[in-house]
Amino acid sequence: MADITERIEAAKAEVEKLKGEIDSIRSDKNDKTMIDVSSASGPLRELRKPPATKLRRTLKGHFGKIYAMHWAGDSEELVSASQDGKLIVWNALSTNKVEAVPLRSSWVMTCAFEQTHNKMVACGGLDNLCSLYHLGEGQNVRAAKELTGHDGYLSCCRFIDEGHIITSSGDSTCIRWDSETGEIINTFSDHTGDVMSLSICPDNQNVFVSGSVDATAKIWDVRTGKCVQTHTGHESDINSVDFFPDGNTFGTGSDDSTCRMFDLRCYNEVNRFGHDKILCGITSVQFSKSGRLLFAGYDDFNCYVWDTLSNGKTHAFQLPTPHENRISCLGVNGKGDALCTGSWDTFLKIWA
Repeated sequence: MADITERIEAAKAEVEKLKGEIDSIRSDKNDKTMIDVSSASGPLRELRKPPATKLRRTLKGHFGKIYAMHWAGDSEELVSASQDGKLIVWNALSTNKVEAVPLRSSWVMTCAFEQTHNKMVACGGLDNLCSLYHLGEGQNVRAAKELTGHDGYLSCCRFIDEGHIITSSGDSTCIRWDSETGEIINTFSDHTGDVMSLSICPDNQNVFVSGSVDATAKIWDVRTGKCVQTHTGHESDINSVDFFPDGNTFGTGSDDSTCRMFDLRCYNEVNRFGHDKILCGITSVQFSKSGRLLFAGYDDFNCYVWDTLSNGKTHAFQLPTPHENRISCLGVNGKGDALCTGSWDTFLKIWA
């Protein structure tokens, strides 16, 4: 018995030694700030700010708090989910409602648009289900498939392609599904708290990132079903994650009032965005198409925009009086020429 105890203690000591060596190597590599690197090539190009960036459209039609939105692959339509019990598909250019999908449960927390053919949407929430709907099938829209497998609320869902979808949940897991058969392909379960958000790598659909209440962001490989990187640094819940356009970096938004950028190649935090006067949590983040800007929605009704090449201590600009309640979701369309913000004030707003 004593021999086993000694071996356990020796193993623990070895683990701590290896952790110390890893931390030392990561610290040595973290020798420059983002602004040091970016300014070395000369002055940066000026950003397009308000008043050039302004409110272009307001989408009115929901009667309850909007909790989620997601652009279609065509960059013109988007889907929104509200606690009035409806998914609404909008044409963002004309502001017309293309389709309204009544939900069995009004406690919806996430929605997603299939990006290839733009003919399918998904949603989920406190019913613990991911419901899939085919669009363009007339008035009596019913769920084509209900994916059952999570033991907690559904916090986020994203289509990999028309046949596969990934969901994250309050049961601390993510699941990859066959959306045609409804079968579970992989379960990803290294988080120790509710998983709040996920983002699929834009140039490698076998990789995705998840953010959790356990204050970590994890990189997963669907081919092995395992976590390949764990990124720490936040001091509170991570509410939103989004991959950088090149797939080598991702951004996070947290209840600790900061957004951060982590790089997969150096396995480290490469920038942090926050200000002493911003004390509220971040609900959602997304990069611009070029990656120069990071849009972030806040609990204090504001949307701050950060320059990813700056020192992160001052936001680049702020959208002028965006909403009258909490900004719950935002997204940049595929073309990169429009931003949509959704709020508990029941409105969606298009900025360009």
